[in-house]
Amino acid sequence: MRNAFGQPQSVLVLGGTSDIALAVLDRLCGERTRTVVLAGRDETRLAAATERLLAAGATTVECVPMEASDPSSAPATIEAGLAAAGGRVDLVIVAASILTDQLEVENDPAAISHLFDINLTWPAAALAALRPRLLAQGSGQVAIISSVGGVLPRRDNYSYGATKAGLDFIGIGYGDSLRDAGIKVQVFRPGFVRSKMTTGLDEAPMTIDVSEAADAIVAGLASNASVIWVPSKLRLVFGVMRHLPRPLFRFVASRR
Repeated sequence: MRNAFGQPQSVLVLGGTSDIALAVLDRLCGERTRTVVLAGRDETRLAAATERLLAAGATTVECVPMEASDPSSAPATIEAGLAAAGGRVDLVIVAASILTDQLEVENDPAAISHLFDINLTWPAAALAALRPRLLAQGSGQVAIISSVGGVLPRRDNYSYGATKAGLDFIGIGYGDSLRDAGIKVQVFRPGFVRSKMTTGLDEAPMTIDVSEAADAIVAGLASNASVIWVPSKLRLVFGVMRHLPRPLFRFVASRR
């Protein structure tokens, strides 16, 4: 249960080795979070994350297997994750994601399917499995890490962007479906964040570090906003860009 300050004491992370999610957990464990369950597949990185979070202030860190390339496995991961958390959880962070090179995947049906399974289909299946459990416990919060890449399609990342657009759509509707039950769902839209996932890529305008992203997300978790841009000024930028004629948008996007 949340403590007297309204902060989560237990957190389940789907995508437990995500740089952004771990930075968020560093901050939460430094405050009041004591139980963390990490769902992931890389045992070495999960072990390192466990030590990191125990040092940050968690008293219990459990790891459960997760294979995001197999959407049919999502319900089992949810059940294992909730069981490891003690049967209920205050906060679920959905952070499973990969970033691919558009030119390498756009002519490869298998690669495209793999991208959509990890970034969209598995999270959608996990959220569906989670929904009745949240309703049964009568409380909870879900943070879905999406991306500004899903707001406007660009030539250089339209496949990745499509997965994030779908995740955005599901997240917002999912939140509406649970709102009357007192369950808060938030979609976070980071811009370019310096992390292991973006290593070697050209930085975009308003690029931020993982620490900055985590600070913004932790602040957002305490708010009542359903969609949070990271950093917040991206809301204005995309508010303008979404109204540009498509030829002009293509030109602007190509100059970044």
